[in-house]
Amino acid sequence: MATPTVDKQATIAYLEAKARSIRWDVIKMIGTAGSGHPGGSLSAADIVATLYFHELDHRPDDPGWPDRDRFVLSKGHAAPVLYAALAESGYFPREDLWTLRKIDSHLQGHPDMRKTPGVEISTGSLGMGFSAAVGMALGLRIDKRQSRVYTLIGDGESQEGIIWEASMFAAQQKLDNIVGVLDYNNMQIDGLVSEIVDIYPATSKWSAFGWHVIEIDGHKIGEILDAFRAARVVKGRPTMIIANTIKGKCVSFMEKAVDFHGKAPTSEEVDRALVEIEALGPLG
Repeated sequence: MATPTVDKQATIAYLEAKARSIRWDVIKMIGTAGSGHPGGSLSAADIVATLYFHELDHRPDDPGWPDRDRFVLSKGHAAPVLYAALAESGYFPREDLWTLRKIDSHLQGHPDMRKTPGVEISTGSLGMGFSAAVGMALGLRIDKRQSRVYTLIGDGESQEGIIWEASMFAAQQKLDNIVGVLDYNNMQIDGLVSEIVDIYPATSKWSAFGWHVIEIDGHKIGEILDAFRAARVVKGRPTMIIANTIKGKCVSFMEKAVDFHGKAPTSEEVDRALVEIEALGPLG
């Protein structure tokens, strides 16, 4: 899939509308479920919108297409942002979103590749998705496919040792067909990442592990587009995009509020949040 225009400003406006639509659906589905992780889903919405509606080469009508690009949501607790993008792309009906976390729903609290079309691998155990994405990139190279792998990791997740084991392997293998994105909102379930196990300076760490590093504002679509474009021309090593973000972005009472890492909004808060998102501009 690709955006329907080559004009950058029009592309940015198109993707911003998609990101607002994704945020609207995230709030609605988590509020309906009464359970879920809104904060990290909202912080990643601009990145995920840019991936699904511009960067990824994928076919919603043929999820198993062998030459597709792969996206792995390693921070699997942010499943709502992935589900919203998949529904908006056409992998399944949007009405399915309101079944989030219900018995027999194919939209569980963490992504399940056996149930949900478009989910490449089941994730949730932190760090495992990233290592699987590295394995996918190696497999695609062995198969001589031109497909690329994109994976989104959390900053709290980056405290896991498996992240760094996989990063060393990817650099050693010179996997230039994988792009990681770090959702750097500096919050995890217990508080500030910088106060629990600080990963700063993330840029220097990833560079030291052999990755090409690009640092951006993870809410500026133009910067996200430029970073993905730059990653495509990097040869001989993987790329990590450090995306500085805000937990709960675009909902005033959720922004930088650690409580909303894994707490659903009340019905009144849902209404307030949806009004705030709609006030930002048209939905995609």
